[in-house]
Amino acid sequence: MTIILLAVGLFEPELAPAQGTLYLSNLGETPTGSMATGSNAWLAKSFQTGTASGGYVLNSVQLLMDDASGNPSGFTVAIYDYNSMFNPGSRLGSLSGSDPPVKGVYTYTASGITLSRLTVYFIVMTSATAIEDGSFKWSFANPGLSSASDRWNMGIYYNTSPDGSDWTRTAGPYFQSGVYATTVPEPATYALVGLGLVCLNFWRARKPSILAKQ
Repeated sequence: MTIILLAVGLFEPELAPAQGTLYLSNLGETPTGSMATGSNAWLAKSFQTGTASGGYVLNSVQLLMDDASGNPSGFTVAIYDYNSMFNPGSRLGSLSGSDPPVKGVYTYTASGITLSRLTVYFIVMTSATAIEDGSFKWSFANPGLSSASDRWNMGIYYNTSPDGSDWTRTAGPYFQSGVYATTVPEPATYALVGLGLVCLNFWRARKPSILAKQ
């Protein structure tokens, strides 16, 4: 059992490159506006994952941001699952990145967030500053998608909340983002690789005794 676990550990990094695959993006669209976010104005945009039977490991999310107003701070980006009302439910994890004070594309990296196949999730943003004192601004565009693959798609609604708890769901616009992920191999793949390495280890252990008899 220990050898199999070690074999899986050796095999996994080759299947999880840091960058991953860009499955969903509308970053190539021309922005038509932006919306402010702050501690009293949370923003969320839904997306749906694709068909990979083992699901996906989230690598990173890219966001197209507009110039901030005032002096905001403490920008945060997180991934949420959805509840029965198709609003953000539980937080699955926060992403790492910097405050976005000026217009541009910003990358926020994930750690330990696994996404199930054909499932809705939300990119949720807020900050430590009330929008009256300063706000970050998320750009949006219409039409919505410039690229998508493996049946990933972007939701037609966005969600707002004053506190990250009570959400309002509204149709459009399409907030601009790109999602990078890596497919998770099926358990059978890990088992086959582990079994192969166990057999290889057994053959190496037996090899000296075989040679000694020749």
